[in-house]
Amino acid sequence: MVPVRARGLTIEGADGRRYLDCLSGAGTLALGHNHPVVLEAIRRVLDSGAPLSVLDLATPVKDAFITELFRTLPPGLADRARVQFCGPAGTDAVEAALKLVRVATGRTGILAFTGAYHGMTAGALAASGGARDVQVARLPYPQDYRCPFGAGGPRGAELAARWTESLLDDPKSGVPLPAGMILEPVQGEGGVLPGPDDWLRRMRRLTADRSIPLIADEIQTGVGRTGAFWAVDHSGITPDVMVLSKAIGGSLPLAVIVYRDELDVWPPGAHAGTFRGNQLAMAAGTATLAFVRENGLAERAADLGSRMLHRLGELADTFACVGEVRGRGLMLGVELVDPAGAVSEPLDQHPAATDPEPPHAPQPAAPELAVAVQRECLRRGLIVELGGRHSAVVRLLPPLTISEEQAAAVLDRLSDAVAAVARGHEEHGPQHGPPHSPQPGAQHGRHHGPGRRAG
Repeated sequence: MVPVRARGLTIEGADGRRYLDCLSGAGTLALGHNHPVVLEAIRRVLDSGAPLSVLDLATPVKDAFITELFRTLPPGLADRARVQFCGPAGTDAVEAALKLVRVATGRTGILAFTGAYHGMTAGALAASGGARDVQVARLPYPQDYRCPFGAGGPRGAELAARWTESLLDDPKSGVPLPAGMILEPVQGEGGVLPGPDDWLRRMRRLTADRSIPLIADEIQTGVGRTGAFWAVDHSGITPDVMVLSKAIGGSLPLAVIVYRDELDVWPPGAHAGTFRGNQLAMAAGTATLAFVRENGLAERAADLGSRMLHRLGELADTFACVGEVRGRGLMLGVELVDPAGAVSEPLDQHPAATDPEPPHAPQPAAPELAVAVQRECLRRGLIVELGGRHSAVVRLLPPLTISEEQAAAVLDRLSDAVAAVARGHEEHGPQHGPPHSPQPGAQHGRHHGPGRRAG
């Protein structure tokens, strides 16, 4: 695909084909491609003759952006916050946040979570799930389908919290008091894993009790994506630092950290970046933040996302190769598994009496099936992303402006793609894809084979 034009959810390729874009620039395009309010905001700056790059200088455009940003922040943070403009990418903001808490506390270690993704620069990578760094202690991130404790649900989240608490309080754990904890309220690249609200509140309490700054990475989850303006709003926690990028620039490069004033002890110039004064991005970001807030798009994402998730659940009920569907708001994931693979037995065979049911035993992840589904989606004119521990999760990040009709079309095309892959997997075995590749828009009947909905 070679994109040449785009509007809203739709991208047109050089060959004249149209695609529904459920990647949205990895979540950058909260309002979709070329939204009129964003284009108008950019034109106003261009037509005004204002400088386009201003480093740290105060300007009316920057003041408008900060004012709108502060309207949306959790009240406990907005009342006592400072803002640091970083380089243009989210990973630059993560670097700034790590540097900030290390300077403020005088400590060096960082607590991060398995499956995390915080960026591609050295410090951000060190805090991400795939790296190894002696200064970063890895903590379990709760999840239901592949719970590291074999429990899932509230029991799994409780065990994850106990592990973290024990690590911090055990003088022989090998983990000294850290400079900060960084977490994603919903892990995106990690496989669309929403952090349970009670667990997030527990992380907030244990960090606050031990004077450990809590850093919330809202780069992908922010600006209404999860059904609240910021994903931390679901649990009601107030982090010490929020890392923001992607959608806050209204499709243009912009990254900031917002943090409590007590942490503001680093000297001027301690963190800088040539492109931290991007006026066009600030104007586009102001327009995006205001449009999402004024039009209740976060609340709409919660409602529409819940209905889309319910329909995605039909895939897990119908196809054995769908292990679990999950998500929050318009941040959705479908995990592909090998139904013929060996099942990992849950560790906890005797759940507590308060647990509603025993945990499901997960099937092995099937990244080759996820790649096949992604390919079949593209052939049907649907763009999706892959993620998860084994790249076996098909991810949906549609713009918040997606219509009901467009949402139905997205789900129809995804369902058709899964049906084609499941049929090919059953007929030809795990080494083969679908028997043929239909043209975009071709319809397929549902396969009513053995399947279940997990989670």
